[in-house]
Amino acid sequence: MSENNVSLKVENVTKRYGDFTAVENLSFEIRAGRVFGFLGPNGAGKTTTIRMIVGITIPDEGKIRLFGSKITPQIRDRIGYLPEERGLYKKMKVQDQLRYFAALKGVSQKEADKRIDFWLDRMKLSEWKLKKTTDLSKGMSQKLQFISTMLHNPELLILDEPFSGLDPVNVEFMKEVIAEIKSQDKTIIFSTHLMETAEKLCDDILLINKSQKVLSGSLREIKASYGKNVISVRCEGGEEVLNDETLITNIIEHADEKELFLTEDADSQVVLKRLIGSGAKVTKFEMIEPSLNDIFIDNVKEK
Repeated sequence: MSENNVSLKVENVTKRYGDFTAVENLSFEIRAGRVFGFLGPNGAGKTTTIRMIVGITIPDEGKIRLFGSKITPQIRDRIGYLPEERGLYKKMKVQDQLRYFAALKGVSQKEADKRIDFWLDRMKLSEWKLKKTTDLSKGMSQKLQFISTMLHNPELLILDEPFSGLDPVNVEFMKEVIAEIKSQDKTIIFSTHLMETAEKLCDDILLINKSQKVLSGSLREIKASYGKNVISVRCEGGEEVLNDETLITNIIEHADEKELFLTEDADSQVVLKRLIGSGAKVTKFEMIEPSLNDIFIDNVKEK
């Protein structure tokens, strides 16, 4: 892969705290313009890795390259980082707080005010512009901190558990906003232990467990490689085919359909042709691919 197409490269990185190894020999790349899911259970090493990427801590071993360069203050200014542990100045007004965060990244007040107005409107917080943070709900405060990560128009956006504490309506709203940012060819690192959300947003994933990489790659390719050869069928008749143990190892009955677990060498198209050939009336025949949550659980258990 060309270095020009890589926003982040982590090579053989290890981080220890005394006798505890938080991250061990971790390597991965993130392609520009993609949403990268950094996944794993709580305590797996995700946040430690992110803190090394943004320069809060330094690896004991290995190298990290951002946009093909070593991490410097100038490089860090091209990153927007939303940490899992949120923090705002409670007595400051919303507008003043956002102006301050923008100034830290070198954005002029005139330009900052334009961006603040845009993002407050987009996040449905315009009427709270002159309110203090203490007047905001928890969900509003989280939106405000998200705005603070976007004011300098970062090329790489790092979101550590961005939906933590949000109600379902705001979770869906934030998904829409993240999709919009992705459409602008931004690179997004999305750290979470919520597999269903990651499955909807991510192009590529890295699964980490107990400080080590378990698997990584394109979400589509990973799901295809974990195919369980399961078919969801709704049909009338075809019992002879369904009872053929050379094709089907197990059947799970649902209210109006069945899940067929095929033998290792069975071809789903052969099953369909035989069902139709037997005179069965087939109204549904769908391959079931494993969910990201299934893959996650299988790998964490195995690890």
